[in-house]
This record gives sequence, structure tokens and C-alpha cells, in this order.
Amino acid sequence: MLNPPQRAARKIKNLLPITTIWWREIIRFYRQRSRLFSAIAQPLVFWLLIGSGLSASFQPAGAADGPDYIEYFYPGIVVLVLLFTSIFATISVVNDRREGFLQAVLVAPVPRWRIVFAQALGGTTLALLQGLLLLIFTPMIGIRFGVTSLLLSLGVMTLLAFGLTNLGLLIAWRMDSTQGFHAIMNLLLIPIWLLSGAFFPSTGVPGWLAWAMKFNPLTYGLAAFRHSLYLDTTAKAFGEGPPWNLSLLITGLFCVLTYVGAILTASAQTN
Repeated sequence: MLNPPQRAARKIKNLLPITTIWWREIIRFYRQRSRLFSAIAQPLVFWLLIGSGLSASFQPAGAADGPDYIEYFYPGIVVLVLLFTSIFATISVVNDRREGFLQAVLVAPVPRWRIVFAQALGGTTLALLQGLLLLIFTPMIGIRFGVTSLLLSLGVMTLLAFGLTNLGLLIAWRMDSTQGFHAIMNLLLIPIWLLSGAFFPSTGVPGWLAWAMKFNPLTYGLAAFRHSLYLDTTAKAFGEGPPWNLSLLITGLFCVLTYVGAILTASAQTN
């Protein structure tokens, strides 16, 4: 039976690897400030240029009185920031393997789930911080946050960032070069984002495309985020997608599955 000081020491020992790897990701990002600028500037340019260009002509089926395209496009841009930051934060795994740091981590007496969790926590933190910067634009498009709406939006953003970071880890743990990682992620990222309802809603699209959007987990993450954003706003954006409860459930399941997949992938690297 451990006494209180021993239990406290064990907790510190268990948390130290997680906090060390997490903090390393934060410090690395702070020293590469160009990542912050590019991750924010590029989606903003997309939002303003594409949103302004399509605002006059974009009108999906069944949305005669819907908001303009800039407002519709906004939640998708926030998700795009989370997507890019979460996924590309995991490229550090490929760099760490090449530099030998990953091998040193793998031989440490630390369970693989803690290593993966620490890496996922680092990517999630970075994505969430950058996503928060975009939330300052919500009053400009007519969205007014209440406490409940803000907390729910932050919760959904956290789930999305965590799941997407684990998706990146699941692939990065298998890769030996950054070029291969970029090639695979670019092939994967843009389609899942386009098919999430971020760029266009599912109403009026061909049947095969509608089914592809239904099987896309990011569709439900974006839908949960839309519902949370508009919780305290009278107006409702078209293209909200699936119900909030279903969307949140599938987003949570996506987080669990990608996390387990990342742990299994990381564990296989030591066999």
C-alpha cells in the first residue's frame, strides 16, 4: 500500500514523459513562427477570395433564404485550419526518426500509449490555439457567442483536432521520408475536407457524392461544429448536416479509433 507521498511521486513519474513530449512540440512550434503565419494566412485568403467570389452565385437547393457564401464557408475554414495544423504537426515524427530522437524515445521504459497521447496532445494544442485565433471573426459574420455555445464549439474543435492529429500519427509512424508523408497527406486531406460539407452542402449533389459525404467522418465533425457555433444565434446556416448528437457521437468514435490505430502502429515499430 503506497502512502500519499509515494502516490504523488508515481503520478509525477507517469506524467513526466507526456508533459515533456508535449512541451517539446510547443517549443518547436514557437521556434518556427512561419508555421503560424502560413496556417492562418492561407485559409483566410481562401475564405475571403473564394467566399467573396462565390457569394453572389452560390445558392444550394432548398436554401432560398440562407446566408451568403462567406458565412457558410466560415466553419469550413476553421476546420481547415484544424486539419492542416493537426496533420502537419505530426510530420515531426518523420523528422524525429531521421534525427534519432524517436529511437531514443522508443527504448525508454514508457508505454506506447503515453508516447502517442503526448504527441497527439501537442498537435491538438497547436491546432486549437490557431483555431481560436479564427473565432475572433465570428462577430463579423453575425454569430454571437454565449457561454454554452463557446464551450461546445471549443469542445468540438478539441475532438476534431485530437482525432485528426491521431490520423496523422497513424500515417507518420509508418513513413521514412517527409516527401512521402506530404504526398499521402495531400492526397487525403483535400478530398476529405471538400467532402465534409465545408465547400458545398450535400443538398442537391449527385447520389454517389452524397454517399461519399455520409461516409466521411469529417462531415460529422463539421456538422457538430456548425451546430455549436449557431447554438446562441437566431439565424441558422444552411448545410448544417446531420443532427448534433449523431455528429458528436461519430466524431468521438473517430477520435477513439484513430488513437487506437496510432497506438497499434507505434507499437508495431518496436516488434
